[in-house]
Amino acid sequence: MNTSILSTIKSMLGYEDDSLKYDTDIINNINLAFMILSQIGVGSGTPYSITSSENLWSEFFEDNKRLESVKMYIYLKTKLGFDPPTSAFVLDAMERQLTQLDFYLHIDNDKELVVEVPNGL
Repeated sequence: MNTSILSTIKSMLGYEDDSLKYDTDIINNINLAFMILSQIGVGSGTPYSITSSENLWSEFFEDNKRLESVKMYIYLKTKLGFDPPTSAFVLDAMERQLTQLDFYLHIDNDKELVVEVPNGL
């Protein structure tokens, strides 16, 4: 949990951590993914964004059981926005995976907000 968000996503994208060439573009796409996650209720409820490799996963998300799903969601959003695949088949597969993650993260978040409805309603 105490790993850098930017370093993790750069590694998943296949970029060396010490290369700063695309950091601004990658950070912008990561922040877009965080904004969308906030809209579906994932995270603390306060909009979150990163500015550098100093930002850690633990600053955003302390729920270990969903962290890997969140990482994959942010990676896919960043990949599609920053460096989309040229193959239509790969693009379609990534978009479907992203749609599924979006749905399951949203549903998983709703489970935590379920309120018991009295009998008869």
